[in-house]
Amino acid sequence: MEIRIGDITLPHRAVFGPMAGFTDAPCRRLMAAHGAGFTVSEMVSSRALTYGDHKTLSLLRPATKGAPYGVQLFGEVPEIMGQAAACIEGEDFDFLDINMGCPAPKIVSGGAGSKLMLHPELCGEIVAQVKAHTSRPVTVKMRKGWDDEHVTAVACAVACQQAGASLITVHARTRAQMYIPGIDLAIIRAVKQAVDIPVIGNGDIQTPADALAMLEQTGCDGVMIARGALGDPWLFERVNAAIEGLPEPPAPNLQARMNALRRQVEEMVELKGEYTAMPQARAQAIHYMKGLKGAAALRRAACSLTYLSDLDSLIDTVFTAQRKLSD
Repeated sequence: MEIRIGDITLPHRAVFGPMAGFTDAPCRRLMAAHGAGFTVSEMVSSRALTYGDHKTLSLLRPATKGAPYGVQLFGEVPEIMGQAAACIEGEDFDFLDINMGCPAPKIVSGGAGSKLMLHPELCGEIVAQVKAHTSRPVTVKMRKGWDDEHVTAVACAVACQQAGASLITVHARTRAQMYIPGIDLAIIRAVKQAVDIPVIGNGDIQTPADALAMLEQTGCDGVMIARGALGDPWLFERVNAAIEGLPEPPAPNLQARMNALRRQVEEMVELKGEYTAMPQARAQAIHYMKGLKGAAALRRAACSLTYLSDLDSLIDTVFTAQRKLSD
């Protein structure tokens, strides 16, 4: 089975989801290199784009190579969303994604993100405006709904398809649930049955078995992995192999894991400068400590990274700690 976004064919059915503060260009490049079917920028403010804000534009640059790359817009005013799409028409990306799922208070308080799930008609109007101002395919990422009394994913998905969306991703929690454990696979299945465009399922995919279960129980076309891939880009290789019926690839050794971390942070520093990059690198480094012996102490050390040389010291500490704890 192939997934198409307009005239774009994805190389794999497991894709990498956008996360504010994480999915910068070095992170996206790493995930694409390990088999993500597409990557998406951090969410970008539609209003800020219409103002020509340089910092906002930097969130979508440079484009990610190796897999289709989408830019995600957020906003609640259809006309401004359309203007924002027009403002970045000259940028290098493959598709435009509309954020209808972010649960963050600062986003929903303005009426954007998952607050849009309360207004299916508005969702359709936003897609229509964006579609009218871009030459790229338009996709949507949404949630199950706002809360248990407002489960609107099907209505919103239908409205988005009618307005011209080419693909829909469904995170199987309501906004009220935020990220608490437990997802509702039935809502993904319901959306898949209601629309004729590809549907990607999202939520709690940490293993190949999680991905296969979502595909089998919902009939969705693909799966979106987000937090589960942080510090473990090889998860895409394992999930792709499982979906394609291939043997599971060998797990990366410690050297490979630390090499990936070092390269990712080095690219962050090259892109943003050490002062900006290193505080952001702390969160990335913490995820690479998962599963290591003495991980709690290593995570604490990662939280104090200030210079690139600090990362080298942390990596040396990782190797030393694993040797000592193995003796």
